[in-house]
Amino acid sequence: MRQYSADLTPPWKKPKPVPEVAAEPGLVVEESGTGFCGAVIRCEAGTVTLEDRFGKHRVFPMEPRGFLLEGRVVTLVRPAPGGPARPTRTASGSVAVPGARARVARAGRIYVEGRHDAELVEKVWGDDLRIEGVVVEYLEGVDDLPSIVTEFAPGPDARLGVLVDHLVPGSKEWRIARSVTSEHALVVGHPYIDIWEAVKPSSLGIGSWPRIPRGQDWKTGVCRALGWPDNTGAAWQRILSGVHSYKDLEPELLGRVEELIDFVTAP
Repeated sequence: MRQYSADLTPPWKKPKPVPEVAAEPGLVVEESGTGFCGAVIRCEAGTVTLEDRFGKHRVFPMEPRGFLLEGRVVTLVRPAPGGPARPTRTASGSVAVPGARARVARAGRIYVEGRHDAELVEKVWGDDLRIEGVVVEYLEGVDDLPSIVTEFAPGPDARLGVLVDHLVPGSKEWRIARSVTSEHALVVGHPYIDIWEAVKPSSLGIGSWPRIPRGQDWKTGVCRALGWPDNTGAAWQRILSGVHSYKDLEPELLGRVEELIDFVTAP
C-alpha cells in the first residue's frame, strides 16, 4: 500500500530549510536579533563567541535560524572535531581569501600624507587593497592638496580618497580639506597630530603618547620623552613592528580608512 506522511501541511506553507554552517574560527556572521557582526573566536556547548572589528566580544546561543552569513539566514553548529579549518582573517579583520590574485589597479586612488601613513595602511589593509585593486600613494603633506586634486581630475570611474592627519575644526588641515569640493573626491582624517599616535600605546608597551609643547618637532620630542634615540626612522620601525592587526590601531583611524576604501571602490 502507498505510504502517506502524517504531516498534511501543504508544501508552500512549510518553512524553507535553513543551511547548517560549522562555527569555525574566523567565520564572520551577524547575529540576527541584535545585528552584532563579528568573527567566531570560540564555540562551546550551545554558545558561540563573536569578536567585532574593534575587539569587542559577545556570546550568543546557537539557536536555529539565529545568524546571517553573507545576508543568508543560517543555523550555526559546532564544528566537527578535526574538521577543515576556515580561512583566517586578514590584518584588517576581513575574512582572508586564500590564493586570491591581486586585481588590476583601479583608476581611483587613496592618497595619504606621508610614507609612514602609507606603510601603516599597507601593513593592516594591504591584502584588502590588492583584492580591490586600490593603490595607495603618499603626498608628503597636504599644503598643495587642492591643486593635486585638480591635477588628478577625479571622476565617476576614478574616485580619489585622501586621508589627512590632525583633521580637527579650525586646524590648517581642516581649512585645506574644506577647499576640496569635487563630488568624486573624499577627504577624511583622524584627530592625531601624526599617524604615530593612531597606534594604541598599549601595543607598544607605553602608558600613553607624551604631550609635546608647541614649537618643538613632535616626533623628535616623542623620542626624547620616551627615552628612545633621536632617530625618527628607527622609532617608526619600532612602532610599526608593534602593529599586527586592526586591534593595534585606534578606532578613529580604522573607520576613516574603511570609509575611503568603500568610497573609491563604489560602483
